Amino acid sequence: MEESGGRGASLRLEVLLRHLSPSRAAGATLAPSPTSGQLATEKYPTQFRYTLDNNLLSPEQRHFYEENGYLVIRNLVSSEDIECFRNEFMKICKNEVKVPGLLIMRDISIAKSEFIADQKAVTKIQDFIGDEELFRYCTLPQILKYVECIVGPNIMAMHTMLINKPPDPGKKSSRHPLHQDLHYFPFRPADRIVCSWTAMERIDRRNGCLVVLPGSHKGPLKQHDYPEWEGGVNKMYHGVRDYDKSTPRVHLVMEKGDTVFFHPLLIHGSGMNRTEGFRKAISCHYASSDCHYIDVKGTSQEKLEEEVVAIAKKKYGVDSPIKLKDAWMIRSRLAKGKRINL
Repeated sequence: MEESGGRGASLRLEVLLRHLSPSRAAGATLAPSPTSGQLATEKYPTQFRYTLDNNLLSPEQRHFYEENGYLVIRNLVSSEDIECFRNEFMKICKNEVKVPGLLIMRDISIAKSEFIADQKAVTKIQDFIGDEELFRYCTLPQILKYVECIVGPNIMAMHTMLINKPPDPGKKSSRHPLHQDLHYFPFRPADRIVCSWTAMERIDRRNGCLVVLPGSHKGPLKQHDYPEWEGGVNKMYHGVRDYDKSTPRVHLVMEKGDTVFFHPLLIHGSGMNRTEGFRKAISCHYASSDCHYIDVKGTSQEKLEEEVVAIAKKKYGVDSPIKLKDAWMIRSRLAKGKRINL
């Protein structure tokens, strides 16, 4: 009776299964369906290295940054804010505003010519943390919420720039060689550093958009030096000496207000500005204030330290021995949270 009862129960189960799934053949075995957690594990990694747990990034966005080392967020900064930053930049170019500690750079093709108080003489300004209007970019909530996904809640603004790429004078000097930003930074860990770079107008290949090598952030910091370019290279425009030239390049075409966030080891650069206008972008490199400074002596950054120290001594008139990290301590400012190490 037990065998008959067991067989009856089995037949009833088979009938029920065929009713629920008409295509199921008699005698076939049940195949368990994967749970959503299993599907996520198959599509995305369970362990993330380059991003922190957050409620902002979608799984697709987080995975993209992990794999490629950059992420573009469209229309993140308003036109109103961008015009405010543009106007402040013009005031600085016209000497209407004086900013303590600001570094003003000019293209090598015009650096030795007579200075004109106009944007045409300025290709870039750096270290604008002393200008409250421009520093406001570094504290925009819509920027910081993405930065926090990568560096955490305690955020330092370490390096600030407004880039005014000029029309190329025919010497290709408006190019920026492929490089890794970590080459310039004496603080670690690299994974808790990120750059936000916002287009202040449409930027494409005609006016010198950013070009990136996706996935290159997974490699080490490489040796950098001045490229041997005809027509010269702008000061501090170092380039990567050795990289895989077969790696596909991606040109980031961006509209006004679009913002790209990228890892400091991502190899990137920009081409010539072939238009008659100036191509503007504003950026900030952020780091967790939990990061720490390192001694670059004996590393690939030692030559850079010598160059930066020489510039700092000339700019600030410092005679006492200084290191690369000393130059960075005076050019950073807290953007959010608590200042801990940096």
